[in-house]
Order: sequence, then structure tokens, then C-alpha cells
Amino acid sequence: MPEFHKIGAEAEKRAADYLIEQGYTVIVRNFRGGGSEIDLIAMDGDTVVFVEVRSRRSSAWAGPEESVDEAKQRRLWKTAEFYLAEIAGKEMPARFDVIAIEGETVRHHMDAFRPALP
Repeated sequence: MPEFHKIGAEAEKRAADYLIEQGYTVIVRNFRGGGSEIDLIAMDGDTVVFVEVRSRRSSAWAGPEESVDEAKQRRLWKTAEFYLAEIAGKEMPARFDVIAIEGETVRHHMDAFRPALP
């Protein structure tokens, strides 16, 4: 496995462990569908939470959360729509969170973005 895949897998595990510690239920890891991938899908009470995990060794240029640009948000939105329609089979309250991991620091941005409607 390439080094960057190992780093990403470790960050996703740390993020999942963090969410579980916060009382979330992680239901899917690395969900693929609708043309993209969502790192983690969890439940926060009755709300489906689509989580993008970003990791950086240093924020010398920019923090990890800043790399979730509009194009990435649109891809996540399409994949979340696919998940809700095809897998969940119903409308449910949902939100998009970003978990940024930088060294030993974990930052959880709840309701980090709301994609604009086309």
C-alpha cells in the first residue's frame, strides 16, 4: 500500500474512533457511489452525518479543512444523495462534517458546508 494510502487510512480510523467517543455510530466507511467516495457515514441521533476526513502533517500552506473546496463539496453532495436514495431509501435529516487531523490535533467541523443547489 502506498504511504499516502496508509496515512489516509490511519486518519480515517482516528476520525472514526473520535466520532465513536463522541457518541456517534459509524455505519459505513469509504462509501462509493454516485461518482465519488465519502470517507465516513455516521449517525448522530437521527441525523445522517457524511464525514470528509482530511489530514496534513503541517498547516504551513493551509489547514486540511481548507482543501474541501466547492468541487469536492459538489461530489460529496451527489454521493450523499445517492446514499440516501439507494441505500437508506428515505429522506432523513443529514449534514456534512469535516474532520481535520493535523499531527495529534483533531478538529471536528460540524455542519461544515451546505452545497448550493444547481
